[in-house]
Amino acid sequence: MKLALFDLDGTLIPKDSDHAFGEFLITRGWADEAEFRRRNDAFYEDYLAGRLDIDAYVEFATSPWRGRSEAELQHATEGFLEDVVRPMIHPQALALVQRHQQAGDLVAVVTATNDFVTRPIARLFGVEELIATTLQRDAQGRVTGRIEGVPSFREGKITRVHAWLAQRGQRWADFSSSCFYSDSTNDLPLLECVSEPVATNPGPGLERIALERGWPVLKLFSP
Repeated sequence: MKLALFDLDGTLIPKDSDHAFGEFLITRGWADEAEFRRRNDAFYEDYLAGRLDIDAYVEFATSPWRGRSEAELQHATEGFLEDVVRPMIHPQALALVQRHQQAGDLVAVVTATNDFVTRPIARLFGVEELIATTLQRDAQGRVTGRIEGVPSFREGKITRVHAWLAQRGQRWADFSSSCFYSDSTNDLPLLECVSEPVATNPGPGLERIALERGWPVLKLFSP
């Protein structure tokens, strides 16, 4: 069996799902347009530059919605999936995931974005195995704005993949090969860990590294 890992934002979908969800909440009136957009854009620029403070970002990104009722959140999530996410799922990205599934590979989405935003997106791709940044919840099940455990970000993705495999009673060595598809230099630790790194819709920094190292470059869609 082969291990097939996929980043989500910029890799399987052309936008950053957390940033896009923030924009969607602005349209619903859940966040101040000027100030929230300014900070949302600044955090996204930090991510692209490789200097994101993920704890600060999670506290910020969840602030417009974490006090909302379950009914409100479900309605917002459904609207986000239909209005924003489905239109940006490209057939070639879906087909890539399906090829691995049909080959019998163990497929997982490994993303720095939180599990609340990304679990329903992973399911749109038919992927149930999600390794995402886990949001801490209080005794009543409410999101606190903090991260539970190790965030699935940079080197943390390796830690989380190992923990996920261990929960399944598996190890990396159990697989004949492993691949990881990603667009970002933030994912260099995990790209360097697999036997088949694939720079997918890469930014300039990752594309340069991929060409230097002889990694495949896959372009599923235009940025």
